[in-house]
Amino acid sequence: MNNYSINSLEQYFKIYRKSIRKPKKFWGEIAENNFTWYQKWDKVVEFDMQKAEFEWYKNAKLNITKNCIDRHLANKGDKTAIIFEPNNPEEPSKYITYNELYKEVSALSNVLRDQGVKKGDRVCIYLPMIPELAYGMLACARIGAIHSVVFAGFSSNALSTRINDSECKLVITSDGGYRGAKTINLKGIVDEALTKSPSVERVLVVKRTDAEIDMQSGRDLWLQPLIDESETTSKAEIIDAEDPLFILYTSGSTGKPKGMVHTTAGYMVFTAYTFKNVFNYNTDDVFWCTADIGWVTGHSYTIYGPLLNGATTLMFEGTPSYPTYSRFWEVIQKHKVNQFYTAPTAIRSLAKERIEFVQNFKLDTLKVIGSVGEPINEEAWHWYNDHVGNKKCPLVDTWWQTETGGIVISAIPFVTPTKPTYASLPFPGIKPVLMDELRNEIEVNQKIGNLCIEYPWPGIARTIWRDHQRYIDTYFTKFPGKYFSGDGALRDEVGYYRITGRVDDVIIVSGHNLGTAPIEDAINEHQAVAESAVVGFPHDIKGNALYGFVVLKEVGLWRDRNNLIKEINQLISDQIGPIAKLAKIQFVTGLPKTRSGKIMRRILRKIAEGEKSEFGDITTLVNPEIVEEISRESL
Repeated sequence: MNNYSINSLEQYFKIYRKSIRKPKKFWGEIAENNFTWYQKWDKVVEFDMQKAEFEWYKNAKLNITKNCIDRHLANKGDKTAIIFEPNNPEEPSKYITYNELYKEVSALSNVLRDQGVKKGDRVCIYLPMIPELAYGMLACARIGAIHSVVFAGFSSNALSTRINDSECKLVITSDGGYRGAKTINLKGIVDEALTKSPSVERVLVVKRTDAEIDMQSGRDLWLQPLIDESETTSKAEIIDAEDPLFILYTSGSTGKPKGMVHTTAGYMVFTAYTFKNVFNYNTDDVFWCTADIGWVTGHSYTIYGPLLNGATTLMFEGTPSYPTYSRFWEVIQKHKVNQFYTAPTAIRSLAKERIEFVQNFKLDTLKVIGSVGEPINEEAWHWYNDHVGNKKCPLVDTWWQTETGGIVISAIPFVTPTKPTYASLPFPGIKPVLMDELRNEIEVNQKIGNLCIEYPWPGIARTIWRDHQRYIDTYFTKFPGKYFSGDGALRDEVGYYRITGRVDDVIIVSGHNLGTAPIEDAINEHQAVAESAVVGFPHDIKGNALYGFVVLKEVGLWRDRNNLIKEINQLISDQIGPIAKLAKIQFVTGLPKTRSGKIMRRILRKIAEGEKSEFGDITTLVNPEIVEEISRESL
């Protein structure tokens, strides 16, 4: 592919300067030289930051599945496109070639058409991490339907909320799903959701667990018999560059979930280009992103980014701890994985276990390891770098969001020197700026500011589904003319960015702005600590004080809690300063987390402020029971 690979630091700076000075020319060349189009664009980009209106590759015509599948068939038809690794290691892996992927996606797209799904209709996909999830997304894209994937761990209430917001016409689900030792009744959850979701006309059901389920006559159909009767070739609809590709819901800390809309052409160009460079992907590499496809990371870097590059991508149904804590490392060894992309939450949980779990496996095929989802603390960074990457694999600590569509700040392997806890330099075409509360740009180094982006990029979300005003208010009002990420960051003397956490996690103590991430980094360096979360609570003199919720590695070994509190605060004092010491430390058995592994800090803030019961909707937490436990024992 032309103009595609970044191979040296000198080349990175040359490309980056061009992308900022002449963005239209830069993104136009990337799009023209590396993708298949039915019709070229009239303009590369047209935008209005005040109105949050963006059009990339205006009036171009394409189909993203032609770029993900069809164009690879001539030369890579027999290459493995997707490796499916089941939850149970005793079940055989499945290797799906590009030829087979074409047939499966074609058959399912024909089934969707037969069921009355048309271009622009919304289809909800509520499936475990099985191949049919990939087929479903791509079949929707092939016929111009808009897919809305909902993580198959959400409750029926969360599912119905998302179905109703986008008025989905059809749901693709399965009889059940496996998650570690558990079997989840997904069809039962769908049935319950649909008692409150009148827009759904049809439910297509994949057989996965062979569980006994209710099938509602006239609404529910088993998928496989329909596939068996379907043609295995299909016409790809002609799609406009700005036609929506998918809706993906993000949970706001308050209010209903936001249905972020990503359109076709810009998302395609951006995910493909970032995938190729951030992971240094080469022909015949095996890439594994552990994120569930219910999150944007799975959309961009399990499905679209890899397939657009003709890559082999691994889909993993299971968990890192089942049947043992070696599962990730066993899969890497088994499939000779070259690039491994996972979350700090997973790394921290595995780092708590015996080192033999990772040392017993050969990880010498790895070339690049990556981190995503939240800032990675220094202790986890070093453990990951030392024991998984064996100090020879670049560790790319990537920063991006559902709203950005793809990675916007990251090291580039073998090009950018890495620095623990720093996401490093912006990707080409991304122009980050740090802003203070008075809307002044922060020019000095090592000062936390609001992380904004000045110029649009192809992967930027276009709107919130049917609520454009909320989109403007959330991302474009606080700092007019800029996209506001909601995250805080600081920049070092060479221009590397360190993400300090959500801006609402920057706590002002005695006039000092303190980001929670560096404090948590310090706490987590204590040998007794597995994980921590810091929030603020009102203080009569300081304005705010700091409250730490701390999870210990082995609870029974650390009985002298007072001494432990002193040691933790000494670490904070040594690394950040006495101003950052915690006024209260509560030892807890776990932290409230969303299904994507993010700590739900709004709940911890309420507990720190003395709230005992009004925590809002906690049904989408992976561990809602922990909230009552923490509240009951709060200080």
